[in-house]
This record gives sequence, C-alpha cells and structure tokens, in this order.
Amino acid sequence: MGRLLFFALLAVLAFWALRGYWRAQERRRAQDRANTPAPAGEDMVRCAHCGVHLPESEGIRSEEGCFCSDEHRRLHARR
Repeated sequence: MGRLLFFALLAVLAFWALRGYWRAQERRRAQDRANTPAPAGEDMVRCAHCGVHLPESEGIRSEEGCFCSDEHRRLHARR
C-alpha cells in the first residue's frame, strides 16, 4: 500500500512540474508572437490596359500609367 501511495504521489508531482513547464513555454510563445511585427503590406495598382490588380513593385510604370506587362504597355500606347 505504501508503494502505491509513493508512486501516485510521484506521478502527481511529475504532472504538476510538467504542467508548469508547458505553461511557461506557452507564455514565452505568446510573448514572442506579441513582439513580432506584422509584415508590411504593399500597395496594389491596376493595369491601365486590362484592369488586373498587381503589387506596385511588379508593375511597369510609364507616362500613361502602370501596366502588368511590357506587352500591355505597348498595346496601350498604340491606342
């Protein structure tokens, strides 16, 4: 009977220690998520020829506007 109580107490103590460890790990993860800055967004532009939206960094700029490809820039210039 004494052994049974000893092992039960040992199991309860191990569970209690692991639960505290898991809670501390979760607090660290939550703090890391809170300290991580959100990714910066990018403005979207519309192709002056076909109307498709694309990130500004991928667009081809010209005097007539922004285009999704060089072909659309040339086609728009012919109009």
